Amino acid sequence: MVALILLILILGILIFVHELGHFITAKNRGAYVYEFALGMGPKLFSFKRKKETGDPTVYSLRLLPIGGYCAIAGEVGEDDGGDVKLEKNQYMCNKKIWERCLILIAGVTMNFLVGIIILFVSALIWGSTEQKSFVGSAPEEYPIYQAGIEVGDRILSIDGHKTNTWDKITLALNLKHEGNDYIFEVEKKDGTIKEYSVTPKEETDEEGNTTHVFGVGQPSERRKGFGQACSYAFYKTGSILSSMGTIIWSLVTGQLSLNALSGPIGVYSVVGEAAQTSAESVLYLMAYLSLNLGFINILPFPAFDGGRVLFLIIEGIRKKKMNPKVENTINAIGFALLMLLMIIISIKDVINLF
Repeated sequence: MVALILLILILGILIFVHELGHFITAKNRGAYVYEFALGMGPKLFSFKRKKETGDPTVYSLRLLPIGGYCAIAGEVGEDDGGDVKLEKNQYMCNKKIWERCLILIAGVTMNFLVGIIILFVSALIWGSTEQKSFVGSAPEEYPIYQAGIEVGDRILSIDGHKTNTWDKITLALNLKHEGNDYIFEVEKKDGTIKEYSVTPKEETDEEGNTTHVFGVGQPSERRKGFGQACSYAFYKTGSILSSMGTIIWSLVTGQLSLNALSGPIGVYSVVGEAAQTSAESVLYLMAYLSLNLGFINILPFPAFDGGRVLFLIIEGIRKKKMNPKVENTINAIGFALLMLLMIIISIKDVINLF
């Protein structure tokens, strides 16, 4: 129950700041906003600000804590506006292309900012560890040490995949691999660069699951201070976003299977584990999910903010607006495909629970 409440709270905050980005930017550019809602489904309650504020937007909380939205007039084409009579320049679709792009990417920008701020605050409170791909531990009984890789060495690549951060190392070791040996390109402490062939050790847990173990660990020394926290926040953000790009590309090329992805059920499990670990783990997970939400939304795929930006870029090249019906149809197909993918991943997550 604690994990569920925490998950709802985290997602609620992240979706709120995402939609808040759209809302603030739309208002700033003079676009009319019908409703700013947190949640989906039936409306629990709503309100309007006092008339003297000049703000016509309805603010509402809806029953299902699975999303939210900022309903902007004319997001694709001019709508009827219901009982509200709008001027031409109040429709988003009549704004300049750069203004529409600004409104669309504002949600993503807010998610990136929230991720950076959370990472900064976490590092300021608890300190941060080295993120570059230096070897922090290499126990003698494991393959990494036996191959000749030592503490203080830096792993440059694994099987040709660049590994300038520990996020990239973790990802590279989980990609599909043919054969038993992994080729590590390593910069030694004296500056020389060498290649090592490493065969992972197989270990079986109590449930009979077999994993490949290399026996290499990240430096654990904690660094504190304002400057270190700033450096960590931006470096870690870049590392996470870069790894997400690699994950998407690996899914497309088949180097990573859908089993590596998690849906709401999988995220629920991770939240539960983080809650039992520490507040630092919960904050890190929140930062990661915020960056993930921003990254996914900026992808040029229909139904995402990035897909809508792509339509605007096409419009700018053609010097002609897209047909609203065509754009809506493409976005609807994209959304249906995303829902299908989510169902498949959720079924996989349920199976993994048993």
